[in-house]
Amino acid sequence: MATITLPDASVREVPDGTSVYQFAESIGKGLAKVAIVGRVDGKLVDLSYKLAGKATVAIVTDRDADGLFVLRHSTAHVLAEALRHLYGVQLQYTIGPVIENGFFYDFEFPKGVSFSAEDLPKVEKEMEKIIAANESFSREDVSPSAARELLHGQSQRFKDEIIDELEKAGEATVSIYRQGDFTDLCRGPHLPSTGKIKSFKLMSVAGAYWRGDSNREQLTRIYGTAFFDKKQLEEHTRNLEEAKKRDHRVLGPALGLFTIDEQVGQGLVLWKPKGAEVRIQLQNFISEHLRQQGYKQVFTPHIGRLGLYKTSGHFPYYRESQFPPLIDREFYEQMAKDNCGCAELSARMEKGDIDGYLLKPMNCPHHIRIYASDQHSYRDLPIRLAEFGTVYRWEKSGELGGMTRVRGFTQDDAHLFCTEDQVPGELLKCLELVKIILGTLGMSDYRVRVGLRDPDSAKYVGDPAQWDKAEKACKEAASSLGVSFTAEPGEAAFYGPKIDFVIKDVIGREWQLGTVQVDYQLPVRFDLTYTGADNKPHRPVMIHRAPFGSMERFIGVLIEHFAGAFPTWLAPVQVAVLSISEKFTEYASKVVAALKEASIRVELNDGAEKIGAKILSAAMAIVPYMLVVGEQEAAAGKVAVRHRTLGDQGAVAIEEFVGRIKEEVATRAVTQVAEAKNG
Repeated sequence: MATITLPDASVREVPDGTSVYQFAESIGKGLAKVAIVGRVDGKLVDLSYKLAGKATVAIVTDRDADGLFVLRHSTAHVLAEALRHLYGVQLQYTIGPVIENGFFYDFEFPKGVSFSAEDLPKVEKEMEKIIAANESFSREDVSPSAARELLHGQSQRFKDEIIDELEKAGEATVSIYRQGDFTDLCRGPHLPSTGKIKSFKLMSVAGAYWRGDSNREQLTRIYGTAFFDKKQLEEHTRNLEEAKKRDHRVLGPALGLFTIDEQVGQGLVLWKPKGAEVRIQLQNFISEHLRQQGYKQVFTPHIGRLGLYKTSGHFPYYRESQFPPLIDREFYEQMAKDNCGCAELSARMEKGDIDGYLLKPMNCPHHIRIYASDQHSYRDLPIRLAEFGTVYRWEKSGELGGMTRVRGFTQDDAHLFCTEDQVPGELLKCLELVKIILGTLGMSDYRVRVGLRDPDSAKYVGDPAQWDKAEKACKEAASSLGVSFTAEPGEAAFYGPKIDFVIKDVIGREWQLGTVQVDYQLPVRFDLTYTGADNKPHRPVMIHRAPFGSMERFIGVLIEHFAGAFPTWLAPVQVAVLSISEKFTEYASKVVAALKEASIRVELNDGAEKIGAKILSAAMAIVPYMLVVGEQEAAAGKVAVRHRTLGDQGAVAIEEFVGRIKEEVATRAVTQVAEAKNG
């Protein structure tokens, strides 16, 4: 008999060889009807999987995230079968993994066949036929040679390559899945049948290289998605359309916030005056709170000696994401005198075995050296050093994306040096900063992730007992926030655990922004000390924290969150003054002067265009307020107020409007979140 433990800890016995489906049916026919796959001892398996011995079993339904994963994986197989029907045995299919919000499958089409997005509807029709046929997914475990013979019979050379690799890795069996007349190499699991696919859509077509290698075959990648419910697909499609409208890569340049210039370099953001104003306002905002919490501002260079980062461990731990070292000129000249070849020089650079510099990938080693430049007593601690420091990371060209994935970015970085018993209190203050930022910007929908070390990984350095203390402090601090948090092994930095804030924007997308990290290791690596009450040297603990994270990424997210409609306090231009005709330019200029005197960011449009065109121009620039001035306003000393979403607000005295907008700015009101949702 098989002894099965269920998620509620209850235990059932069934005959050995009972399938997961039969087990679900023994619990209830309703459960069996909605079953997608099973989870046996933590592993996803098909409903046909046979139970034996002792096992923990859960039935996965369409309400589980794993159920959606399996649905999308199975839909990818239906896509491959449909293309096989349409393009014949010459079609080569490679891999079709599940990705965030969907799946893709890569194909090599027969010679002479041109496939584009215009062909997707006919592929969807063929997929609908396969789904209507309710073809069963069946699994067969065979030897690599049998799998190779089977798939080579279908002329699938990419599958042959995968099987060869599995065989070399020592795999005795591989799994084959069939549905209808289609066969694929796959680890599974899959839906019981294609009829379980209720709602799907093919989204786009792109190019790809086999194995991501530009020296290999160029393939056609087809993206798609699937849901168990048609309404979920419709909502997903609406969100994608909304995301296109909010895309910061389009909105940012259109609003004059930033540009990325090929002559400057990919992934390097050029902040234009309006974008710089948004950034300055955010920096001023956080700086107010830093002063209140006792932070001291510092400035550090954009490069540092390579040895600094070898001591910290950033080289080689993050070597793959750093720009290559800059060789010291004297070292280079000596290498040349010694007839060092290119291969030897390249190898020494790879190992960091050179005298040279590194474009700063992190600010923390520089701040550490500032701390180490003075002697410290326990009475001095905590010492809080803050910097809007620019750092540089090497990202592959294909991974760059507007402001959210760049090669040079500025962090609102800070490093706190404190005693061990000060860690909990300082952590809470760091988290409070993040909460203040998110609350002020109306970003109240977020979750917290505590990144812990993976006990099985050699990536992490330091004393396990210190790691235990740091992880305990992070979990206790996260639990104080009043929101749910998840503890995720393997997500810690190499020197310590961290707390990440994952924000959900107004259309439901998640972004990882602010972070706080506890670090016992770098103080050891740099031999940092302070003099304790016992007059002996003690080791401080470091806390790394960046509430915004990257300013580039944060503002890119803000552009999309607000759809470019920044709240008035943050808007690069808060007021546009529009004269009805050139006759009222003098009065309009007086209005502008009054606003500037009140520190309100204002632009004047006194051109020859009609007032309707001026209003449209200001609306396109998403300026919060427009002040229209003409004969009546000039005579009465008033302005006709127009709000970008609420429309005409009537005529008021200049002083009254100034008082109104100053109060809105002072309170940092975020009415635009509601406007963006309704817009």
